[in-house]
Amino acid sequence: MDRTYLYRHRDLLERVHAAAAAPPEEGRIAAVSRASLRADLTNALERNRRLAVRVRQLEKRLSESLGETAWQESGLGASADIDQLQRRITLLEQDLVDIRGQLDERTEELDAARAANRELTRALNQAR
Repeated sequence: MDRTYLYRHRDLLERVHAAAAAPPEEGRIAAVSRASLRADLTNALERNRRLAVRVRQLEKRLSESLGETAWQESGLGASADIDQLQRRITLLEQDLVDIRGQLDERTEELDAARAANRELTRALNQAR
């Protein structure tokens, strides 16, 4: 029998609802109640929602893992020791800045010494 039949015959539908809400008769095994079915449905829907969230999390992790693997295997990805190379580059850049500072300082000292040497040479040439 189709459900629509019950909805077309209100008297039958009311009897079905009354029977579902009535407590079981003495000596009979308890039937499933409407409230327990609703509770089961609510629990099943919540479990379904939790499983869907978990599936999305696992799909995201799998996608990231496969993407990383494909990236590295393609040769486009950074090598495993890229962090070490980046640290080395940073250290070398700092050394370069220090050495350029020393070079500038020594260049200034050399220019000052040359200027003093020119002055002394002029003073000696004028004294003769």
